[in-house]
Amino acid sequence: MSASLFNLEESVAVVTGGYGVLGSAIAEGLVSAGASVALLGRNREAAEEKAAELRERSPAGAKVTVLTADVTDEVTLRSACDDLLREFGRIDILINAAGGNVAGARTDDRPIFDLPLDAFDEVVSLNLHGTVYPTLVFGEAMAERGRGSIVNISSMASTQAISGVLGYSVAKAGIDNFTRWMAVDLARRFGDGLRVNAIAPGFFITKQNKDVLLNADGSYTQRSKAVIGRTPMGRFGDPSELVGTVVWLCSDASAFVTGTVIPVDGGFSAFSGV
Repeated sequence: MSASLFNLEESVAVVTGGYGVLGSAIAEGLVSAGASVALLGRNREAAEEKAAELRERSPAGAKVTVLTADVTDEVTLRSACDDLLREFGRIDILINAAGGNVAGARTDDRPIFDLPLDAFDEVVSLNLHGTVYPTLVFGEAMAERGRGSIVNISSMASTQAISGVLGYSVAKAGIDNFTRWMAVDLARRFGDGLRVNAIAPGFFITKQNKDVLLNADGSYTQRSKAVIGRTPMGRFGDPSELVGTVVWLCSDASAFVTGTVIPVDGGFSAFSGV
């Protein structure tokens, strides 16, 4: 297989949450593959800081820009989409990396009946609506050209009951179905140049979960030890290990792949625990 199949030169990518731990690793991987990348999120300062880092390492021809928008607000998303189209003229790739759990929605140390419903709504909105809305806005621009690749972020929590994260699990399960639904609808209505897939990361240490996975001294919590015990590779993932799968899904190397949810999990989803 030719390496050129994985080349993303002249492609324009949007990465929501592109300054988070996982999103920034994916954005860096896309830039390294030659794509111009727009980091989208509410925190412009954080996005600009990450964009500056990426520009220092970007190959010739690849640009890095920032879009300010809330992934759960259609108005700001459409404004951001218009800005990007004015600058680049098209959109080839959308990575829906914005998301994560909400501290108030955790139920590790309380009965599920004590879950605050507003916290449940918040985490579902951030993860599910925050994937659906950008897909509908930026996906429409892709549909007009009949070409584009959308990659959503699922989770191990979408298919298994993982304690403490009901809202997050429900949202990620919704993303799995949304991925398949959009893949079918876009291909049938707009042709085989439009593809929608998802990756399902295993366990990675991020800013949002480090207090649950790491003790103050940096050692593993009991939850971390349980995760590692269920992961055949015996470790947490490194964010850079998501890049290869994402670049593949965004490139011509996966031209006949759509509607899939691909685990990147060190074998967690394959292991029964026995």
